[in-house]
Amino acid sequence: MAIISIPSSPFDDQKPGTSGLRKKVTIFQQEHYLENFVQSTFNSLGDITGKTLVVGGDGRFHNEHAVQVILKMASANGFARVIVGQNGLLSTPAASVVIRKNNAFGGIILSASHNPAGPNGDFGIKYNIGNGGPAPENITSSIFSNTQTISSYLTLDEADINLNNIGTQQLGKMVVDIIDSVSDYAELMAELFDFDAISTLLADSSFNMCFDAMHAITGPYAKEILENQLGAKPGTVINGTPLTDFGGGHPDPNLTYAKELVDVMFADNAPTLGAASDGDGDRNMILGDNFFVTPSDSLAIMAANANCIPAYKNGLSGIARSMPTSQAPDRVAEKLGIECHETPTGWKFFGNLLDAERATLCGEESFGSGSNHIREKDGLWAVLYWLNILAVREQSIADIVMQHWQEYGRNYYTRHDYEAIPSDIAKQLMTELEQKLPELVGLTLADRTVKYSDNFSYLDPVDHSVSKNQGLRIGFEDGSRIIFRLSGTGTEGATLRVYIEAYESDPDMLGQNTQQALSKLINLADNLAGITTLTGRTEPTVIT
Repeated sequence: MAIISIPSSPFDDQKPGTSGLRKKVTIFQQEHYLENFVQSTFNSLGDITGKTLVVGGDGRFHNEHAVQVILKMASANGFARVIVGQNGLLSTPAASVVIRKNNAFGGIILSASHNPAGPNGDFGIKYNIGNGGPAPENITSSIFSNTQTISSYLTLDEADINLNNIGTQQLGKMVVDIIDSVSDYAELMAELFDFDAISTLLADSSFNMCFDAMHAITGPYAKEILENQLGAKPGTVINGTPLTDFGGGHPDPNLTYAKELVDVMFADNAPTLGAASDGDGDRNMILGDNFFVTPSDSLAIMAANANCIPAYKNGLSGIARSMPTSQAPDRVAEKLGIECHETPTGWKFFGNLLDAERATLCGEESFGSGSNHIREKDGLWAVLYWLNILAVREQSIADIVMQHWQEYGRNYYTRHDYEAIPSDIAKQLMTELEQKLPELVGLTLADRTVKYSDNFSYLDPVDHSVSKNQGLRIGFEDGSRIIFRLSGTGTEGATLRVYIEAYESDPDMLGQNTQQALSKLINLADNLAGITTLTGRTEPTVIT
C-alpha cells in the first residue's frame, strides 16, 4: 500500500462559500478537481498525524466515489482513524453528532444541501471542525489559498474498500470504522425529547402526521425514529428512500418545491402535522392543517415553549438568528430576559455563541433551526421539537401560532428569491442599490420613514472578529425592514434574495394574507433595486 504523490495544478474556482464548495457534478468529475480541494483542506489543518476524521454525505450522485477518494487521501496524509457512515451516508446533523461524540479532529461532509442532484446536478464538500460545526472563515480562507498554489496531492495506490458492512477495516496504516448512519443520532434525540409523550401523541387516533423526506438522506432517520421508535403509523414517512438524484426533485423544503406535502396539508381532512427536510437533513418545514409556519415564527415559538422540552426546560442562555431572519425571536428573548444575537447568514457564525453558552437555540429564515446539541442546523430535531410541544400543549399548530401572535404580535415576513440571474447583472443591481443607501435615511417611503440603510457588518462578541458586506439593509422607524442579499449556495448564475418584514401588534390585523400585508414594501423593494428593470423578472422564482 504505497503512498504516492500525484502532480497537479490549481483550479481558479475553488473558493468555499458559506457552506463549503458547491459546483456541478461535471466540475467535480474533472481530473484532480476533488483531490486538489481535499489536499488543500488537509494542508490547512496543521498537524493531522494520528488524528480522527469523520466522513459522510447525503448520498447524492458522486457521493460514494468521493468518499473512497477521501479515505485514501486521509490515510496517505497521516490520519490514524476515519469514521464513515455505512455506504458513505451521514446526514449533516448526524455527522456533527458523530464528530462531537468521538472527539474527532474534524469531518468532511459531502453535500450540496437543498440543491438538485444527479449526473447533471450539484455536488458539494465542506470541512467541519472539532466542535462539529462548519469551518470558520480563517480555515476556509486558508483552504482557498492552498488551492491557488497546490502542485500535488497524496493518495494510496490501493483498491476501494467495502463501505456496505458495519465494522472495522484497514486502509494503509489507517483504521476505517464503518458505523450505522442513524444510531448515534437517534440515541441523542431520545435524550433531548420526551419520547414517551410523543409516542402517546402519535398513538392517538385523532392525530395524523406526514413527513416528506424528499427522496433524500433524512428518510432512514425519520423511518427509524418516527415509525420504528415512536410508533408513527407505517407510511407516515413519504419519499423515504434516498436516491442519488433525489427522485429528480429539488429537495428544498419550502412551499414551492415540497409540493406533494403542501398538497396533502392544504387539502380537506389534512393531517395534524406536516413536515419536510432537505437533501442533507439540516432544514425543515413545519405545516399544520391548512396552515404554514414561517421559519422565523417557528424559531420564536420554539423558544417561547422551551419549557415543554426536557433538554431545555431549565431555560435558554440566549437566542441567535441570522440578520435576514425576522425579528420575531427578539420579542421572545426580551420577555425571557435573555440575549438575542443577530449574525450574518451562515451556520458557522452561531458556533462561537453556542460554544460560549451565549445561545441555546438558533435559526435562519432559510428553513434552518438548531440548538446547542450539535453545531449544525437540524431538520428532524426541529420536527421532534414541534411534536413534543404538541404533545404537551394538546392544541393544533394553528392555535399555537395564533396564541403566540396574540401575545407577541406578528412579524409579517416573506422572502422573494430570483434564481439563476446572470452574475454580472446581479452584481450591477447590488452595486447600484448600495450607492443609493446613504440618500435614503430620513425619507418617507411606502408610508414609512427610513431610520437606517447600510451594508450589514457583524462584530463577533466572542472572538471579536469582524465580517463585512453581509447584506444591504433598509430599516424603518416602525421596525419594518427590506434586506437584499446574493446567496452563496447556488451553482448557476446568482440568486438574489429579497426579505421583507413588517410588525403588527393590532389583534384585529393578525390574520391578513402575508403578500397583501407587505405589498407596499414589496413594490418598494422592486423599485429601489430595479429588479424588474435590470433582470427582466416580473415575479420571483420562489416565494416563502
